[in-house]
Amino acid sequence: MARSTRSSTLETRSARLRLPVAKKPVFVKIAPGTGLGYRRNRTAGTWVARVSDGKRGNWTKSIGHADDFDEADGTNVLDFWQAQERAWTIGRTEHTGHGSVKPATVAEALEAYDADLKTRGGDVANVARVRTHLPDRILSKAVALLTSGELRRWRDGLVKSAKPATANRTCAAFKAALNLAAENDERIGNRRAWHVGLGAIRDAQQSRNVILTDLLVREIIAAAYQQSSEFGLLVEIAAVTGACVSQLANLEVQDFQPDRVAPRLMMPTSKKGRGVKATQRRPVPIPPSLAGKLRMLTAERPATAPLLLMPSGSSWYRSAHSGPFARSVKSAGQDPREVTMYALRHSSIVRAIKASVPIRIVAASHDTSVAMIERTYSRFIGDHSDALARVGLLDTAEPEVGNVVPLHAGV
Repeated sequence: MARSTRSSTLETRSARLRLPVAKKPVFVKIAPGTGLGYRRNRTAGTWVARVSDGKRGNWTKSIGHADDFDEADGTNVLDFWQAQERAWTIGRTEHTGHGSVKPATVAEALEAYDADLKTRGGDVANVARVRTHLPDRILSKAVALLTSGELRRWRDGLVKSAKPATANRTCAAFKAALNLAAENDERIGNRRAWHVGLGAIRDAQQSRNVILTDLLVREIIAAAYQQSSEFGLLVEIAAVTGACVSQLANLEVQDFQPDRVAPRLMMPTSKKGRGVKATQRRPVPIPPSLAGKLRMLTAERPATAPLLLMPSGSSWYRSAHSGPFARSVKSAGQDPREVTMYALRHSSIVRAIKASVPIRIVAASHDTSVAMIERTYSRFIGDHSDALARVGLLDTAEPEVGNVVPLHAGV
């Protein structure tokens, strides 16, 4: 950082407390175009950064409480030197000349990430999940001023109300938003704060997947058809292919390929994961019975029209299936709090593993990775491999005499 500036008026708490209570801060220049101000309150004072906007104006931002009564902690309560460093951090113009632009707050970073996801066709629910759990004190804070300590405390508090796996997913989305903000503003040089503070919780992915028997899956499908033919078809395809609802919603009429010996769907890939992902399509086989239903559904419909529609005629969207599926599960005698739509996907994957389908093919057809399959469904892989390996076991017990066949000398 730049050389520290001395100020007899603001440097010590005793000097600051002699100032009159006022709305207008007292400022001291700490760098070209950057000043540090102190606003005297009836309680603890507030540190304020003031930065020139390059147009003969400036903008100001509160950066923390002064250590007038409490000891400085470097996060929320700052002494004069810590406040000076923060003000310099958000006001510096190194490399890019961004000093005339007010640094983004966490709330603004989330808005930018939301817009980026919409542009890329990503899941904006990730942003909503983060916003729900963030307190105002973090939302209003400049990204450049975040510390690993406060982010770690927030993450640890999140675990008290959410499962570790859910906390990890929320933190991952939060980190993605902060990384995007840092990429767009070179003044943000504290990436380590969220890489450390929002680090993944170990051993969080403890598999508690609900695996359904084929009989129960059929009962749920039948209950879904009782609600509507459109919803029944959605649930049946989800059960047969193991695809997510977001994938099924993106199916087009032309993705159905019935004129083959073995009918199939060209299933769109999901937008999960890192980076910009173009939607690709992978072949997923379906049985003739399902192909027959789809053949009647697609007759004389445009090739690019959505394959699956809601009873209203509009396309399926996120969570539109939740209520009807819960009712179907309840009709099948199961608990909707335990059996969600994702249980159909888990059951499809396990069904394929038990049928000796190579793991690589299971992963490809379910739009996931071999590593994820092995980590999430290792118990089922272990059970199945045990049965296969048992065929080749050596039995060291003495064979029965009647079963001993002598070898010929010429053999």
